[in-house]
Amino acid sequence: MLHVAVPNPIHKVKHLKLLFFSHGGLVPPLHQRSPSSLTHQKLAMAKQFIPLSSSILVAVISLFLVSTFVPGVGSIGVNYGTVANNLPPPPQVAHFLLESTVINRVKLYDANPDILKAFAHTGIAVTVTVPNDQIPRLTKLNFARQWVEDNVQPYTPATNIVRILVGNEVITTADKMLIGNLVPAMQTLHTALVAASLDRRIQVSTPHSLGVLSNSSPPSSGKFRLGYDIHVLKPLLSFLRATKSPFMINPYPFFGCSPDTLDYALFRPNAGVLDENTGLLYTNMLDAQLDAVFSAMKVLGFDDLEIVIAETGWPSMGDSTQVGVDANVASEYNGNLKRHVSSGAGTPLMPNRTFETYIFALFNEDLK
Repeated sequence: MLHVAVPNPIHKVKHLKLLFFSHGGLVPPLHQRSPSSLTHQKLAMAKQFIPLSSSILVAVISLFLVSTFVPGVGSIGVNYGTVANNLPPPPQVAHFLLESTVINRVKLYDANPDILKAFAHTGIAVTVTVPNDQIPRLTKLNFARQWVEDNVQPYTPATNIVRILVGNEVITTADKMLIGNLVPAMQTLHTALVAASLDRRIQVSTPHSLGVLSNSSPPSSGKFRLGYDIHVLKPLLSFLRATKSPFMINPYPFFGCSPDTLDYALFRPNAGVLDENTGLLYTNMLDAQLDAVFSAMKVLGFDDLEIVIAETGWPSMGDSTQVGVDANVASEYNGNLKRHVSSGAGTPLMPNRTFETYIFALFNEDLK
């Protein structure tokens, strides 16, 4: 039986392209390719190109088209980053997601006003983010109220803002000031939402990398990092429970993958990995990662909280020496991921559950 440790990546590899859409660069647009060149592409790849405008072609992983989705099962979202100079206008993006995909949630890394306006009256659930550098100021109630007044109230309820994230992967920045201010900032922001009568509509949370774990293998032995567990994560989890908000995690099976474990990471048939403590068999790495997080939460007494997958994905391009890094494999991962998290099977330690999941990422951001 193969035994694999669950990885704890703290920083994502920047040169890898993890994307849901590729805007110019993955392969040439259809109108620039000759019929003969198309014969060298799989038909499925050709179907991935959907025009958003006369000058823009966006490569869409075909599994997310409406025809491939079972309505009412699961909740699939996408991360919408904007660190690029070649993106289509937000209204076109919002219209495309609404009309041509099964995406019903979008997560932003800021509170971009143009994007928030574009998603008005679409019904798509939008998550916005307070950037890391604003966390210390967010502990002040006046600043928190002003942030809500400027970035939320002008757009809701027309735009379905459902969650505000305070920073991203704050604990693994190792910035003591940010980490120390994280929970107070979340509490103050929630107080500002209460004052605006928005607390029942909008949750407050924060996403974490798997670097918050000190141990992750086997999954039943998952534990949070010593020091952060009691002083940061326990009060954070208490806040999430009190406000009925989810614990959010960014699991990336790719970063724990080797040629020997590629099938395990991609949800393909494989021999599985046995947790000898529980006797439970894991047939994919994502389940092992999620259960390691669940076990760490259980140690602190918070196994009742919902877990949301805030980021996950697979690179569509990278170094030629890397195994399993291409658009077809990325599409396979996303397709298998969607089916798995929406199936209701859950994980070995969390059976009969679905997971709200956000694919990374909507665009290939060329300025990252």
